[in-house]
Amino acid sequence: MFFMSKSSVPVMRVLITGASSGLGAAMATAYAREYGGKLVLALCGRNETTLQTLADSLKQQYQTTCVIYCVDVRAAAQMQSMAQDFLHRFGTPHIIIGNAGVSRGTLTEFAEDIPAFQAVFETNVMGLVHTFQPFIEAMKTAANQGEPAQLVGIASVAGIRGLPGSGAYSASKAAAITYLESLRVEMQLYGIAVTTIAPGYIRTPMTDINTYPMPFLMDADVFARKAVRAIAAQRRFTVIPWQMGLVARLMRLLPACVWDFIMKKAPHKARL
Repeated sequence: MFFMSKSSVPVMRVLITGASSGLGAAMATAYAREYGGKLVLALCGRNETTLQTLADSLKQQYQTTCVIYCVDVRAAAQMQSMAQDFLHRFGTPHIIIGNAGVSRGTLTEFAEDIPAFQAVFETNVMGLVHTFQPFIEAMKTAANQGEPAQLVGIASVAGIRGLPGSGAYSASKAAAITYLESLRVEMQLYGIAVTTIAPGYIRTPMTDINTYPMPFLMDADVFARKAVRAIAAQRRFTVIPWQMGLVARLMRLLPACVWDFIMKKAPHKARL
């Protein structure tokens, strides 16, 4: 595997989806801080105003070259067009981070929640496919020529076991974890690394609405620094923070009857 240090390439090219806020914006800032003017950073998201504000800030503070794409990861055609533009203008990205994600409190018993289930899966699972697919052929060529090439998917500890009231989110993140594992073993034939990052509770607008306790809650900028290091080390699968990694291992081992008992009276994520 190709370890991506600062000296690996003259200019690092990184693309991040869901960069409008939260983890995406924090990771964009961490990369700009790390590479400064030796970075081409593509910021993808649905909020053009916040993307532009972030791009302007990173350019001013770190002299980073930033380009913004106002796209929806659910729309394959938009992602294809974005990829063609980036490839034409800047070349093949070295790192692509599929970070765009949504969380909704859902309950199967309510018919009105079906669109929420669909939206969560389209964003959290198909959004990864739409993000990676347009770049893979170019990344194969780049990797064959000795360039670093890495696909990164942001999953969640919620994908380890099903959480009550979060059926859509837990299932989508479980699907993302498994999809990324399949992708990883496929891409190893071409020298393309695939990293899965499963955050625990990170302080973002997505978690700000939670009314229940969130153990080991971590600030987004701290998460971002750790994520950048894990990506540079080409970790296959990592949980951040590490304490939630221990919890995740325990969650995997618990028998179904024990998990059911623990979760029976667990708080639910609020339905929107």
